Amino acid sequence: MATKTLLTLFVVLSVLAGVAAPALPQTGDDAALLKEVRHAFTLHGKLIPPEIFRDFGDGDLADSGAIWVTVDLEAAVGSNLYADDIKQDGKWLSQKKTNQSLNGSEETGYTFIGTADNGLLVVLATYNDGGSGTFFTLHILDAAAARGFDGDGKRYARINLTVLRSVALGDRWGGQVSIAGNSVRIVTTRRGPAATGAPTTTTIAAERP
Repeated sequence: MATKTLLTLFVVLSVLAGVAAPALPQTGDDAALLKEVRHAFTLHGKLIPPEIFRDFGDGDLADSGAIWVTVDLEAAVGSNLYADDIKQDGKWLSQKKTNQSLNGSEETGYTFIGTADNGLLVVLATYNDGGSGTFFTLHILDAAAARGFDGDGKRYARINLTVLRSVALGDRWGGQVSIAGNSVRIVTTRRGPAATGAPTTTTIAAERP
């Protein structure tokens, strides 16, 4: 109780002095939700919508880097924005959306590879804009509890998913992705539409900047 009182007093004095207040401590609910995301890549037992990876930059082939890098999973899961049906095929999840181009539809998918020792998440995602190409991207992400203010000025909880690194693997890539400690191993067996060339192996670090 004394610790809570001191923290409250410090926050009040900080506001009066114009000093940034410390971040709110993580709650037990936060820890449980983060554990769920890192273990199963679900939130409250619900699937995380694949189309968030389209918005993370997979669907923006005109720019070299992602523009939207963080999504609030508490808001995204079950939202109207990501309300397209989620189809599950083995370990792969996908969503299809009718677009405004002559191609007719776009499809975004992913498979959750797993979690590194440091808690970072590894996801292999695909994007198809309705044409013949299906583009593969490896994402390394971080999940964190956060707070925001709603329209009435009340604090509410967020679970933020942030892309730390995206590695473009190319059109119709084929291969395997695995995690060892804090390293991600990418074995490429197919490059592009033609399955040619000897397999290659690349290892990248799952790390925070």
